[in-house]
Amino acid sequence: MCLEMRPICILLFSFVFAHIVCAQNYNDSISSDNVEVTKRKGPKHIIGFDFRPSYVFPTDEFFKGANNTGKRINSSFAVHLKYGFKFSPDSELGRLYPYAIQGIGIGYNTFFDSKEIGNPLAVYVFQTSRITTISPRLSFDYEWNFGASFGWKKFDEENNPHNTVVGSKINAYINLGFLLNWQIAANTNLKAGIDVTHYSNGNTSYPNAGVNTIGASIGITRSFGGGKNEKETLNKLINPKFDRYISYDLIVYGATRKRGVFPENHDPLLAPGSFGIIGLNFNPLYNFSRYFRAGLSLDMQYDESANIGQHIANDEIPSTPEDLKFFRPSFREQFSTGISVRAEIVMPVFSINLDIGKNFICKGSDTNSFYQTFVLKTNITKNIFLHTGYQLYRFKDPNNLMLGIGYRFNAR
Repeated sequence: MCLEMRPICILLFSFVFAHIVCAQNYNDSISSDNVEVTKRKGPKHIIGFDFRPSYVFPTDEFFKGANNTGKRINSSFAVHLKYGFKFSPDSELGRLYPYAIQGIGIGYNTFFDSKEIGNPLAVYVFQTSRITTISPRLSFDYEWNFGASFGWKKFDEENNPHNTVVGSKINAYINLGFLLNWQIAANTNLKAGIDVTHYSNGNTSYPNAGVNTIGASIGITRSFGGGKNEKETLNKLINPKFDRYISYDLIVYGATRKRGVFPENHDPLLAPGSFGIIGLNFNPLYNFSRYFRAGLSLDMQYDESANIGQHIANDEIPSTPEDLKFFRPSFREQFSTGISVRAEIVMPVFSINLDIGKNFICKGSDTNSFYQTFVLKTNITKNIFLHTGYQLYRFKDPNNLMLGIGYRFNAR
């Protein structure tokens, strides 16, 4: 399987599997001590359409006009189709997270230059929920999308030389939006807001300048199912007391990446081959509520490509990257340990984890840096979760993917 396929395969597998497990574990596990019903409600299903016109940030000269058209590429447009569901209001998750919708979606995107960029199709998981209620029919919501996009036209020295932005046909897709959600009729809602989007391959291929957009989002949703109860008695578990506690996440992850090198007095070169990455995180997290936890993390990572630019074995820099050779750097130059501050939003099935950290055991410019990560955790059981993450250096430089598995100690 192509290495670029791994993120989307993990995301789709994790969503489908977690959907089945959670639906089985939660929708059918309500104790008679908590809820008394004579006819159970099922989950509510939602179909939605979105339209998203956006501005494209000029992250590369290609977007500023150094392309076949000679014109700036500063706009994009996307159409999205989504399916989501709410957990049954009879279930524990349905009562704890009554506004949460999670599901899968596809989005068709155009940058109005299909010959050089393509018209990528995004496939993703999403989750949306209420931030605050404005009126009985109007609320302020968030939504995130996390997946992969297919169908990009990548850089090619002969056939697509101007596109120095995209180095792979498949790229990660990350989107975050904030929306006004207006119920215009029974089971029908109109949504409008702003969103930001990032596309990148996580340095699995070069070039990888990244494509970033900001724009508007307008859409409509229609819900089905979730019939009425004939009799329902809810007790204190509708809003049960929450006792704060500390949980401990242990994560192991891996990935592959490409590495560019910058020899003195020479143009940059792409090192031949792909390089392996393995990492371990240990996160003690204080659970402030059932929706939010935060804490510190001990982060260790070995990057087989780190600091190879300082160990070029050729007497003279070759004209072709394939002839570039390296001495292997010492372990200390390719291993780093850092401490980061982490914050995590907790919702049904998924958690979103953000962190900012600094390596303090490191050697060489490629590891001596601040780093930032964006992570999607997908619960498989109460203790085990899939870990799909993306790491940046210095708030702007794509570093590597983080694909792995985690175990949560003291989970509740």
